[in-house]
Amino acid sequence: MELALVIGVIVVALIFDYTNGFHDAANAIATSVSTRALTPRAALFMAAAMNFLGAHLGEEVAKTVGSGIIEPPDGSHGLVIVGSGLVGAITWNIITWYFGLPSSSSHALIGGLVGSALAASAVVKWDGVVEKVVIPMILSPLIGFGLGAIIMIAIFWIFRRSTPARTNRGFRYAQTVSAAAMALGHGLQDAQKTMGVIFLALIVGGYAQPGDPIPQWVIFSAAAAISLGTYAGGWRIMRTLGRRIIALDPPQGFAAETAAATVLYGAAIGFQAPISTTHTITSAIMGVGATKRMSAVRWGVAGNIVTAWVLTIPAAALVAALSYFALHWMLE
Repeated sequence: MELALVIGVIVVALIFDYTNGFHDAANAIATSVSTRALTPRAALFMAAAMNFLGAHLGEEVAKTVGSGIIEPPDGSHGLVIVGSGLVGAITWNIITWYFGLPSSSSHALIGGLVGSALAASAVVKWDGVVEKVVIPMILSPLIGFGLGAIIMIAIFWIFRRSTPARTNRGFRYAQTVSAAAMALGHGLQDAQKTMGVIFLALIVGGYAQPGDPIPQWVIFSAAAAISLGTYAGGWRIMRTLGRRIIALDPPQGFAAETAAATVLYGAAIGFQAPISTTHTITSAIMGVGATKRMSAVRWGVAGNIVTAWVLTIPAAALVAALSYFALHWMLE
């Protein structure tokens, strides 16, 4: 029974990873596609490849998700808690993808795990949630906004004597590099979150110990699932990020991607914090747009996005709690 549950949770985790890929594909490539620096298919292929590579660059975020958020009991009950958390995250991903809202798959996952743990009266490590989730959730968009603005102002100053046509042409090439860096950071962050959940399921099921290294098959399968999801694309959200917040030009796209990638690497390597790539790139785009003029940013669209951010954790937690009660009842 427990082996079947472990396999079921792993399958659901990989489904979440796939939805994370197509939901968040826009994070890495929307700006490059909207500025015509890359064609959509070329951008998706590049993003998928860099996601796969980024997933192999570390385990810090995976360990935070696997051991720093909740502590479910061993056995089938704990596996139901983990599986229910994943169902909550997947459901919220699909809802926000349908409406074209760039919400956070990361926070949907955290909300789902916390919601199912609370419903089951399992241990929630609130210190870890505050330190590794809540504080980075607040700081990363602010840093992304500020860094995007600083990089954009620097570009204005450095290229102040260059003609717009020449500058745009050069930054279209530069965006290939910045988009690749963004996609690499996405793999470093988001694929590791699924690794952490799968590893948590292995621990709860008795197939691994907390101090063990993450098995290579877990790393490879998580990397492959998010890459396949990325290549499947997320066109609804891509339109929101690429056009509806601000009409980007190549220098602005480069500045936003560079700022977001910097924040992603710093959070993963320096603080082991599972931050949202969606929040980071969206806030960076807003910061870049605000340097032109405040009215250049469509703040109404930005407000809708922020509303989705605020709702993500409690909404995913609610769905996960309901899923827990349903699964617990069926397996009694």
